Amino acid sequence: MIAALIVGTLVAAGVFLLLRPGQLRLVLGFVLLGHAVNVMLLAAGGLQRRAAPLAEMGPEAADPLPQAFVLTAIVITFGITVHLLGLLRRGAADPDSGNDPDHDPDPAQGGRPGGRGAGPAEGDRPGDPGAGESDGGGPEARR
Repeated sequence: MIAALIVGTLVAAGVFLLLRPGQLRLVLGFVLLGHAVNVMLLAAGGLQRRAAPLAEMGPEAADPLPQAFVLTAIVITFGITVHLLGLLRRGAADPDSGNDPDHDPDPAQGGRPGGRGAGPAEGDRPGDPGAGESDGGGPEARR
């Protein structure tokens, strides 16, 4: 009964984190789901001792099959976690990946995020022909 409560709590927390925005929460949600699978495999194998498969092993030997399943699940969970953290790091290191909704390219600002390095548009510089009013002069022409 306790193992079922632990599995339920870990699955609920993992699904909650998977549904939240943010890539790190996604990774943590997968980690919690992996732990839930490990506890479930141990609980499915039985938490009590079993009879020994061989007479010379003794009366209280543990079943190695659930332990092998859990060890395999731990290795798979670790591999998935490392892969997701690598993707998270690569996405954070690449500012041009398009993952950041705060820095969408704006065509009016030269197509660059935030308009950095775009400079003023053609005709907006003081003294350029065509800038300002229809008389052809900028602010300097009115003086």
